[in-house]
Amino acid sequence: MRHFDLIVIGSGSGNTIVDKSFADWNVAIVDRGVGSLSKYGGTCLNVGCIPTKMLVYAADVAVTPAEAERLGVDLALNGVDWPAVRDRVFGRTDPIADGGKEYRAHGRSNATLYDGTGRFTAPKVIEVDGQDGREEITAEQIVVAAGSRPTLPPVPGLEDVPYHTSDSVMRIDELPRRMVVLGTGFVAAEMAHVFSAFGVEVTIVGRSDRMLRVEDRDVSRRFTELAAERWDYRPKRTLRKVARRNGEITLSAEGPDGPEEIATDLLLVATGRRPNSDVVSAEAGGLATDADGLIEVDEYQRTSVEGVWALGDVSSPYQLKHVANGDARVVRHNLLNPESLIKTMGEAVPHAVFSHPQIASVGMTEQRAEADGVEYVSAVHEYADVAYGWAMEDTTGFAKILAHRQTRQILGAHIMGPQASNLIQPLIQAMAVGTDVPTMARGQYWIHPALAEVVENALLKVCKD
Repeated sequence: MRHFDLIVIGSGSGNTIVDKSFADWNVAIVDRGVGSLSKYGGTCLNVGCIPTKMLVYAADVAVTPAEAERLGVDLALNGVDWPAVRDRVFGRTDPIADGGKEYRAHGRSNATLYDGTGRFTAPKVIEVDGQDGREEITAEQIVVAAGSRPTLPPVPGLEDVPYHTSDSVMRIDELPRRMVVLGTGFVAAEMAHVFSAFGVEVTIVGRSDRMLRVEDRDVSRRFTELAAERWDYRPKRTLRKVARRNGEITLSAEGPDGPEEIATDLLLVATGRRPNSDVVSAEAGGLATDADGLIEVDEYQRTSVEGVWALGDVSSPYQLKHVANGDARVVRHNLLNPESLIKTMGEAVPHAVFSHPQIASVGMTEQRAEADGVEYVSAVHEYADVAYGWAMEDTTGFAKILAHRQTRQILGAHIMGPQASNLIQPLIQAMAVGTDVPTMARGQYWIHPALAEVVENALLKVCKD
């Protein structure tokens, strides 16, 4: 059995740990690849953040002509060259993935690459099932950064039809005429925007009564209203069966008005993701997991087994690349500095949904504040009520801020509309460093008439409450 100083399972954020600081360590990286093409480099690079947002940007451009009329501008969309759109995306990401694997595989780094699935057979013992057969390896330190994968609902017939997940739908050969998106979360909202912008007839089928239910209720409600205007949105549906008939996919569902059938050319299943703790056989390695399958870690990213660490989607409830990268920085430091460990960053974890409109959020939602009995004040300011909002003729965007009633510390912020993911950043910073609302609102200049004034005015409303 070959012994290493360090084994890293996963080539996403875990791959960033091993740099020149580990030059005198004997390191192994174990990776089975991600997505249908088994690409090196993790979810974000290959089937997640980067390719989806490259597609979203193209989709944002594609919807511009339809929205330009309210500005008095006559534009036309002459068509979408899907292969060109797709190939622009993966023409950028695939070489990065291939180059990363080449770098690790051919001795140009201080690591040995095992191309295969790594799983625990005992505490701190990893069996690699790869192209060259099976081999057991062990190490003093092990980092589990194995990520997550799409989940499939238990619907009869689903595995007998050609369905897609986010791992595969971005590489399809041609655009379908019709698409059903099963799910109402982040992936569903983003992919519905992308493919409808490119001319696909999109139907969204969901069990819940609203889109994006984990968002603040004001965001979720307004986004749901807009979704119903743009797509064939069918909430409160229970999917009974999926079948393939006469060259099309048919979904049999139960809705508020009784049974119905929905026909489509392409089915995208976007019903969530699950951690790959089962893939790495975390239980066999003695690693404690929670009810959702997440590997349990402390504030230093240590697992229940000494010398074993975990990071990213396999251990975090936040399936976000910036969280995984933050975890990786903590693990890297702690591996190199065992006498001066640092902790993972606090609870001000932001996220964005790159749909249309864009959504960004950090901290508490109003429903969470109510459930926890927190004394809070909140305020909403519409894009339409600031000068740049007038320029854009935006009638749906808004910023919402929650603050503690006594201290006026920001508890949460939620923005829906153009540039939301950028507008929220100063609020994230204020939460991270403890800047209160009055100081943030009046302790600095706000450029006029920039769109950021929507945040300024929401803060001022909180001050007055």
